Amino acid sequence: MLKSTWLAIAAFALSASSALAAGELHIYNWGEYTNPKLIEKFEKTYDVKVTLDFYDSNETMMSKVRAGGSGFDIVVPSDYAVAIMIEAGMLEKTEPASMANFKNMDPAIVDIYFDKGRHYSVPWQLGLTSFVVDTAVYKGDVNSYSILFDPPAELKGRVNMLDDMTAIMHAAERYLGFPRCTSDKAQLKAVNELLNKAKPSWRTFSYDSLQLLAAKDVDAAMIWNGAAFRARAQRNSLVFAYPKEGIEGFMDNVVILKGAANIENAKLFQNFIMDPENAALISDFAKYNNGIVGSDKYLAQDFSGAPEIKRPEGVTPEYVAPCPSEVVTMYNKIWTNLRK
Repeated sequence: MLKSTWLAIAAFALSASSALAAGELHIYNWGEYTNPKLIEKFEKTYDVKVTLDFYDSNETMMSKVRAGGSGFDIVVPSDYAVAIMIEAGMLEKTEPASMANFKNMDPAIVDIYFDKGRHYSVPWQLGLTSFVVDTAVYKGDVNSYSILFDPPAELKGRVNMLDDMTAIMHAAERYLGFPRCTSDKAQLKAVNELLNKAKPSWRTFSYDSLQLLAAKDVDAAMIWNGAAFRARAQRNSLVFAYPKEGIEGFMDNVVILKGAANIENAKLFQNFIMDPENAALISDFAKYNNGIVGSDKYLAQDFSGAPEIKRPEGVTPEYVAPCPSEVVTMYNKIWTNLRK
């Protein structure tokens, strides 16, 4: 009887342990941003089946989540979108600072404006929004937003702009020396005039700068630095610009949706990607920095030392909080007019 009781207890314990380890995790992330090797490693480590779906903008993601019933556990919003989602009560407070691997996070990004102290989010990838220029086509200085807003003759009609209202508005504000999210009517009028004057010199509005550059449809393009690194591999005369007027940073982050069905597995994933070796898997695939100290030793030098990835000394990215609603309303009017 004692033996059978012990066997029953052992069987129950084994069953309980398996139940705690196994399960599912549903991730909604940007396209072409998730290393299959990372997912495979997580699945094997925790016996968790991961499913992935993809979006192309923060707005698409937030719209789907707000509608309810998305079935996702994890999403990967950019910095300003994290702030919006926290304010709207859309996220679980998971307290990453209490997780074992939090010690690896770069201290410089712990008290970040959108989640001070990191109560909801952990970094996925950190990047810069700027532009590249083909120096075989244009041989002058590329480090000014004049390339976009007053292009030299060689680049007129050969520029792609990201189809991104906020990125373009902020770039125009920097070029004109205005504060981000300006509500000054005279300044907004100047921004509107600048954009409409520049528009005839642009060829396209598209997020797909990488493909447009690879096909040589354009010779200059707004782009994120990780995509710029990949673009240069296909077209080696491309140079990533660090505009003298300033540069915008972005930070995509792993967060867990309020009421997610697989919260514990999602927390495991947050902790998992703060391990330097695992963070390096993300960067190796997506080609951006990751904010995890010690990950560099797992990355090739031609990446970590690349001009698109290793910022020049003195260049500090600006992370911009969401603009007030009244400013967004004015931005929308300018953008609607621009995109006619």
